[in-house]
Amino acid sequence: METLLFSIQNHIAQVIINRPHKANALDAKSWEELQLIFEQINDDDSVRVVIISGGDSKHFCAGIDLSLLMSVTQNTISCEGKRREKLRKQIIELQSPINAIENCIKPVLVAIHGGCIGAGVDLICAADMRYCTNDTYFTIKEIDMGMVADLGTLQRLPKLINPSVARELAFTGRAVAGIEAQQIGLVNKAFESREELDKYVWEIATQIASKSPVAIRGTKHILNYSLEHSTKDSLEYMATWNAAMLLSNDLQEAFLAQTQKRSAKFED
Repeated sequence: METLLFSIQNHIAQVIINRPHKANALDAKSWEELQLIFEQINDDDSVRVVIISGGDSKHFCAGIDLSLLMSVTQNTISCEGKRREKLRKQIIELQSPINAIENCIKPVLVAIHGGCIGAGVDLICAADMRYCTNDTYFTIKEIDMGMVADLGTLQRLPKLINPSVARELAFTGRAVAGIEAQQIGLVNKAFESREELDKYVWEIATQIASKSPVAIRGTKHILNYSLEHSTKDSLEYMATWNAAMLLSNDLQEAFLAQTQKRSAKFED
């Protein structure tokens, strides 16, 4: 990996955006590696939970690297229809790594510091849980560039916070600081320092990693399914899911551990 750092420890995968010289702006290589990493995480049974962070950069993510933005907009195809067709394909390709985060079967936590700008907001909205420092700021910067945010913020943010607040942020591009982000529900919790942030996120990830992997993956799948379906349809699907998945070795181990008053130990 050229733009990301990746490691696994105690069933926790850490994905660190590693372009400090570019304030962690995401270039074409970053998008490619982000998708590859989450495809790998999906297939790796030793990983039970994921943490994304911004490493030693001043910012968590400064958005899309201008070199990538220019390459997308500079299309030399002479046919107008084909040029638009190619642009649409490029946008969908850029959406894919963000979708891969949302579709990851393992819970994804994000530890955010500094600026979370443009594509950075797209990225965090696809995660399961978000945490930040008080001095973090979030901004949907695309509106100030004369464009519509097209990688997932407008689709996911209104499901995370009050839709009218999401519209305000999308229309104005104003920055939201860490404490306000907690108040509006964009992040789970804001912290005074990165040390407190990292410690807390690691503790939450460790707690998740100690649970049944089958139950955690199933819980995420059902939560995501229920966002897009009615309560009735979701309950019907839930019954079918547990009819197939409930009688697992993890269930037996959880019962034994409680009976024997010990910590459960689940297989990968």
